[in-house]
This record gives sequence, C-alpha cells and structure tokens, in this order.
Amino acid sequence: METSHQSSTKQDILKYLLKEVHATALQLAEALKVSPQAIRRHLKDLEGEELIVYSSEQTGMGRPQHIYQLSGKGKERLRREVGDSYSKFTVSLLDTLTETVGRDQVSSILQKQWERKAQEYRQHLGKGSLHTRVATLVELRKAEGFMAEYHSVETSGSQTKDKFIFLEHNCAISNVVESFPSVCGHELEMFAAVLPDCTVERTHWIINGEHRCGYLIEASK
Repeated sequence: METSHQSSTKQDILKYLLKEVHATALQLAEALKVSPQAIRRHLKDLEGEELIVYSSEQTGMGRPQHIYQLSGKGKERLRREVGDSYSKFTVSLLDTLTETVGRDQVSSILQKQWERKAQEYRQHLGKGSLHTRVATLVELRKAEGFMAEYHSVETSGSQTKDKFIFLEHNCAISNVVESFPSVCGHELEMFAAVLPDCTVERTHWIINGEHRCGYLIEASK
C-alpha cells in the first residue's frame, strides 16, 4: 500500500511538471529535495499509471537522458483534484440557462458574477501596498484551486513603479472556459477592478495553447 509520503511526492512531481512543463529526474530531485533514486522510482510508477510521458535527449557522449512531462491523463488528474466536477456542473447549468434565456443574457449574468467576485476580493485585499495586495490575491486564488504565484519585475530609472507578473499554472474553471470563452475577458476585467490603481495586461493564455495564464500588473503612478 502506498504511504502518504510517497503519494505526496508523486503529487509534487505532477504539480512541478504542470508548472515547468518538462524536467529531468535530476532536476526534479533537486527541486523537490528528494534523492534521485527515489525520484526515479516515483517516475516509473507515474509512467506505469500513464500520468507522465518522456522523450529521450542526447547530451554529449553518455546515455540519452529522459525528459519528463505530463500526459493528457496527468493533466486531467490535476484538474479533477481542483474541483473539476464542480466545473462540469457549472457548464451544465450554464448550458441550461443558455437554452432558457439565451446566450446574451447568460453573458450578462456572468458579468454580474465577476463584478461580485471583484468586490469580494477587494474586501480581502484591503488598502495595503500593491505587493501585499498581490500576495493576498495569490493566496485567494490558490484556495479556489488555481496554482497561482507572483514575481516582482525589476524596473530601471529613478522613478520605479511596482510591477509584478501574476501567474496561474492551471485553470480551475477550464471546462467553463471551453464552452464560454468570454469568461476569460471577464476575469481580466475583474483583476483590473480588484486593483484599480494599476494597469493589468494579459501576457499568457491557456486557451491559446500556452501552459499557464499570466498577467502583468503595474502601478499606475
């Protein structure tokens, strides 16, 4: 029977590959602070479960090294673990509403929902520094199933501005987005409303085939 520690390490491997797209066994061992031997055992198990796949890359005269990445099944596993069943229910509900009141009316309802969500986020973020508010927003999104993080962006010049890259390595509402792509536009508007003293620009987009969604957040003054 698999121990909770083994299960946790395998989950960490899957999350790392979702975030970084691909990695070697040694890279995983270093990032997760687990011995290479243990990492290889976990990778073999995950490959057996068809959650990861690998390709071989020749570097020098030695043996080719394996480059691992998530399979479609592995990505689906992670989606399910962040509430995919709720997304399916939501899609079904929205489909029913579309049949009943029409797509334009559903779009208006979604707009109202994002406005309500923006108000909820603003209450949690308060009026602290931009750094503090972005950090709080990341934690809120994590709690909702988004693998979110942020990084400061270095700026030059005497009048530097607060600038951050806000990333989400998975979409907890991917099923909804597939059927109602306008949701992504509402999400961008929501982040802009949550941070009214900033400009918010989309830099990465899962729906365009990229492996994460990203936003550049910059203080307006």
